[in-house]
Amino acid sequence: MRLALLLFSLTLFSATARAERIKELVEIDGVRPNSLVGIGLVVGLNGTGDDASSPVTRRALAGLMKRLGMSLDAAQLKQLKAKNVASVMVTATLPPFARAGSSLDVLISSTGTARSLSGGTLLLTPLKGPDMGTYALAQGAISLGGFAVEGKTGSSVVKNHPTVGRIPNGARIEKDAPGALASKGKISLFLRSPDFTTASRIVDAINESLGEEAATVRDPGAVELQVPKEWNGYVVKLLSVIESIDVVPDAVARIVIDERTGTIVVGQKVRLGAATIAHGSITVRVTEEQAPSQPRAFAKGKTIVTQKSDLEVEEQDGRLVFVAGASTAGDVANALNALGVKPRDLVAIFQALSHSGALRAELVLL
Repeated sequence: MRLALLLFSLTLFSATARAERIKELVEIDGVRPNSLVGIGLVVGLNGTGDDASSPVTRRALAGLMKRLGMSLDAAQLKQLKAKNVASVMVTATLPPFARAGSSLDVLISSTGTARSLSGGTLLLTPLKGPDMGTYALAQGAISLGGFAVEGKTGSSVVKNHPTVGRIPNGARIEKDAPGALASKGKISLFLRSPDFTTASRIVDAINESLGEEAATVRDPGAVELQVPKEWNGYVVKLLSVIESIDVVPDAVARIVIDERTGTIVVGQKVRLGAATIAHGSITVRVTEEQAPSQPRAFAKGKTIVTQKSDLEVEEQDGRLVFVAGASTAGDVANALNALGVKPRDLVAIFQALSHSGALRAELVLL
């Protein structure tokens, strides 16, 4: 197998750099999602809930009953069984500028010993933000992407994760999401990939589009925009114009390697200097066989099984290959293909080239 993964990656990145909208390159200060979390109870499970003696689930269920007007004493609390109930963690993402009355998808995850949440219903659960304010209320029937089936003899079949489910539109927003577009007439644009060159190009493109020096570079990760006087009161319209401006982003010469899967992604800016490479490997094969050994006639012996092992060592030739250098990502692929190595072997080759100074790129190992 040749460098299929490498060549596929190079096909994506070896094309001429193209312009991207500023919308894809930056995030606007104040326009961000917020994480919500809550602890709730799932009921209606067919004996697949938490352990009957789980104190957390029993106390949560007793607290819910008390809020609904049913109080339990200590003796009744000990007798409370909760095999059809499971304590869960409820999470959701509150979009920026979300308003009260809108709905959210919620994710339900078991926190106890429940075997499956199939057929369960989440009871009313407050979802809180980082400031511990309640922003949404979640409730509804859980939809699972898997199942768990157990037999009486202990055998079982499990598909996907039956202890994690979703409720589409299962939460109703009760409080507007926090957010502000402009502070004192300024808007900050944060680069998703901080870079000096990209930040400078964004500023030049914005100023050229607006016809004035409204944008400045604060640092490689942020651009400051002073709202022009003629745009006061029209900040949303101004941002829609800026987001649609095309900019050619710069990129760092980088090679990303995942040693576990043998995946290699080579960036467009990667260059290779002249080098001589030799690569070889040793293959060891061990073959074991079991053969019967029978005694001779009238020997009154027993037939036994003997073990036979064969050991074979094969060393591949390590050829010296001169690489004259490569100025594009495609040339890098062609040069390394001359070695006839597999993607996993390239991990060691790239590391050696980097230490020798012939590889003009940053190595990122996952």
